[in-house]
Order: sequence, then structure tokens, then C-alpha cells
Amino acid sequence: MKIDLTETTASKVNKALVQGRRTIGTPAIGMVLTLVIVTDEENAYDALKAANEASREHPSRTLVVIKRVSRSPRDRAKARLDAEVRVGADAGTGETVVLRLYGEAINHAQSVVLPLLLPDAPVVVWWPVNAPVDAARDPLGALAQRRVTDMYTAENPLRELAERAEAYSPGDTDLSWTRVTPWRSMLAAALDQLPCKVSEVEVEGEEFNPSVELLAMWLADRLNVPVRRLLSAGPGLTAVRMETDCGPVALDRADGSLATLAMQGQPDRNVALKRRDTAELLAEELRRLDPDDTYASTLKYGVDRLGEPERAQTPLAARAAESADEPVAGANAADAAEATDSAEAKSGTKAKAPAKKSASKKAASKADSKADSE
Repeated sequence: MKIDLTETTASKVNKALVQGRRTIGTPAIGMVLTLVIVTDEENAYDALKAANEASREHPSRTLVVIKRVSRSPRDRAKARLDAEVRVGADAGTGETVVLRLYGEAINHAQSVVLPLLLPDAPVVVWWPVNAPVDAARDPLGALAQRRVTDMYTAENPLRELAERAEAYSPGDTDLSWTRVTPWRSMLAAALDQLPCKVSEVEVEGEEFNPSVELLAMWLADRLNVPVRRLLSAGPGLTAVRMETDCGPVALDRADGSLATLAMQGQPDRNVALKRRDTAELLAEELRRLDPDDTYASTLKYGVDRLGEPERAQTPLAARAAESADEPVAGANAADAAEATDSAEAKSGTKAKAPAKKSASKKAASKADSKADSE
């Protein structure tokens, strides 16, 4: 059921929620939290779809705050609120209120949201895109126990990573960190099977992906060993390789779905490590509402301590490098000699030495001819 309200107030929205519950015959609905989504019109549909799917696990009242841009100075000076109330099948297992703010109401979004929060229930604020750097000091973020962002959508994820480390407050989290949970679980389980000490780690993944950096920082922070960051074509994280006293340990996922765990002295095992969608990531974050101390420690480790990322050499490039080092024989010998002469001609000093030697030979032959004639 949907109820549209134009130029309304928070009080009228609350009345519409009660009316909607009575109409569908469910006046009492057990909801565990209030989820506030702060987004724009372009990303509102995808964010709301993910929230509705996550509500199957966490029934909640979802408040979608959309800040609309006013075109004229007159519209910017006038405050206006439009709302769309959804209950029943149109709102998953909870309630949904889409709030569109215009003009001065944009600067006072917390005043609109505060009367609509569930009493005595935790509040989670999620920014799918364009999240503030210091989410805890944001007017809407100050209302929440947990603040969820996504650095993957930032223009410069690595710079965003450093800024969030400086502005971190207990309760902050990011979906880029949530994406590496299966990797952290698998690597921790693998190391529990080996009573060995790790000496070096390599983390390989696509460029401009904060999840790769966070996993590398987590390993460096927990194992206290050097971690090298390698670049690959993706998708996402592709491999983690660890050197231990008992031999190498590798977790390789080339296709973004199925990974291979290789350990010294054990057969290779295939493990499911698929890339999860936004609804699954959001549902995981809603399972815990206390501060994530592990994320805080990893974030403050510092991405600059990992060093510059290195390009991972592909097997094709490795074979090409090996073939270039091999001596050339047979029909290719002439081509190799011609290539060597060309290289020496470009090198400057090496190209001049043979020319001087040739000139001295000509002078010696002229001297011999003159002596014979005499």
C-alpha cells in the first residue's frame, strides 16, 4: 500500500503510517531498528531495493532522505517536504517512508527525520554515495549508533581511505570492509591449521579498490609482517599469498566466484568465495550495532605504510621475459646481430669505437702501400 503526501509535515507522515497499518490489518509490527538512507534521486531505487531485501532478516522502518536540488533562488528559499508512505508488500517486512526535501528543508533534514524514528530502537544511517568524510559530525549521522558508508563509490578511494582514518569515530563502518569478511574468515581458518610463523604476504587485486587495501592493512596489522600490494585486472580481490615456515599458503580467486586454497602438504581445495551484492553486505552490517574495533585498528594502520602498488606479472609476460633471455640460434642469428648493431648505434659511445678502428686500419694499409712502392 502506498500513500502520497505533498507539501506535508512529519506529523502527517506519522498519521499516514498508522492509517496504512490499520488498512492492511496489521496495527502492530515488530521492527528492530530504524534505517535512514541518505541518497540522491539517481541512486534511490537501488538503495531502497537493497534495504527491502535486507529487511527480511532485519525488519525495520526505512526512511529514505532524498535532497532535491532547487533550480531558482525562490525555490531554494522555500522549504518543502513531499513524502511517500509504503506499508505491507511494498515495504518488505517493515515500513518505508520516502522523504523528498526541497529548499531550506535540505539543511534541516535531521528535524524531519527525528520525529519519525522508532522509539527505543537503534538507528543506522547509510550513505550509498556521497558520504560525508566525518559521518559522526553530520546532523543525520549524530542520530545514529552505526554509520555505514561505501568508499568504493568515491572518486578517489585511496584518498577517501586516508581521510576516514583521520575522522574515524566509534560506530563508523564501510561496505568495503564488509566485502572482505569471507576472505578474512578463510585466511584465519587456514592459518589456524598451520602452527607456523608468517614471514611475508602478497595481496593482489584490481586498482582503486579500497577492499584490497583494507585486507592488506588488516594482514599487516595482525601479523606484523611486510605486505606487498600487487595490481591485477580483477574482479575485486584476486589472490592472497603468504610465505610461512611450513611452506607457502595461497588463496586464489580469478573469476570472482570460486577460489582455490593451496597449502603445503595438503591437496588444493575449492572454496565458494563469490562477490556479494549490496543487500547481503547491508544485512551483515545490521547484525551488529556495537563499534567494530577490528575495523578501527585496520583503518588507523595507514594505507601509506603498504608502499606503492606493484604490477603483478602475468604468466604470458613471464614467458616472454624468459624467451628474451635465451640465446638466439639458427636462422634468427642474423636478425639478432642486426638488432645488436642497431642497439649499439643508438647507444652513442659503443657505436663510435668500431668506426675509429676501421679508420686506423685504412691508414695502416695506405702506409704499407707507400713503403712497397719505394
